[in-house]
Amino acid sequence: MNSTDRNSTGMNSTGRNSNDRATLTVRSTADLLAAVPYLLGFHPADSVVVIAMRGNRVVFVARGDLPGAENVPETGEAAEYLAAVVARQDVETTTIIGYGPPERVTPIVDVVTAALGRVGLSVVDAIRVTGDRYWSYVCTELECCPAEGTPFDPSASQLAAAATFAGQVALPDRDALVRQIASVQGPARDAMRWATRRAEVRLSALLDKAPVTDLLGRRALRRAGRAAVRGAFDRYRRGGQLTDDELAWLSLLLVHLPIRDDAWQRTGGEDWHLTLWTDVLRRAEPDVLPAPASLLAFAAWRAGQGALATVALERALEAQPDYSFALLLTEALQAGIGPSALDDWPDPGRPTRREGRRR
Repeated sequence: MNSTDRNSTGMNSTGRNSNDRATLTVRSTADLLAAVPYLLGFHPADSVVVIAMRGNRVVFVARGDLPGAENVPETGEAAEYLAAVVARQDVETTTIIGYGPPERVTPIVDVVTAALGRVGLSVVDAIRVTGDRYWSYVCTELECCPAEGTPFDPSASQLAAAATFAGQVALPDRDALVRQIASVQGPARDAMRWATRRAEVRLSALLDKAPVTDLLGRRALRRAGRAAVRGAFDRYRRGGQLTDDELAWLSLLLVHLPIRDDAWQRTGGEDWHLTLWTDVLRRAEPDVLPAPASLLAFAAWRAGQGALATVALERALEAQPDYSFALLLTEALQAGIGPSALDDWPDPGRPTRREGRRR
């Protein structure tokens, strides 16, 4: 099971998501299947999904690619690891949903069910979705679980309508999520390339003007970086956008760890934080991608959007495989650590301690 996405979510089966946007009620299997794309952020295909609940609240969702039939024996270790991660969430029950043909879904559902059982987790239902029908591996009553499957249309569900009305999005597939944060191309890329060159000249001038007492221009860099970060946050909080020159300048400054860490401390899971770092990631030049990609991943993780966090980290590590911030976040996602672990993290809307003392 590779390409694994994990969401630590706040949705419950009276269901509230982590951003408290809407209460979505799940009353049936069809409702649950309609909810899955909104829990993941996209419609799964050729996937196995594990939904873990505490009481009537969904607290953790994991998705992995279906292996080929010849690779099912190799998935045991991955299933054991997944079961251990789910067990650490202090959950009570789980539901497994496999998306794909029976010859690919059934073997992996059996493997995952067994792994969850070994860590003491109850599987209340195991479901296969093929096309526009679903089958339960647990239900044996032909009246409610016919052999030909139960037809359903997730787009016709009241839950899907409520989620859409509340502004929640379910993209067509995972590739659509990847495309959503892909780098801009064409004239927009050319414009950013020239803006970055101008930013490089500006950075050189800043360092050249630094006094001798400012070793390597570090203080000048930090002042410029904090100003650029504050400006970007203020702009996106108000619904604005950085110009090419402003974004290129910020992207260069984020290469320096103290500046990136200042941005990190300010980043939460609000929508405009996601918009900010998505914009910087898409428009920044390839050699400065790791910082904005990791900051987007952090914001997505705090928002409970594990799939978005995962694809952002993939971009960061593709650009720089040893980027420590991205590796740290990857470990957190793989371990199933939820954003509640940062309950004591500074409020992104408040000034840092340094700024607080200065004020």
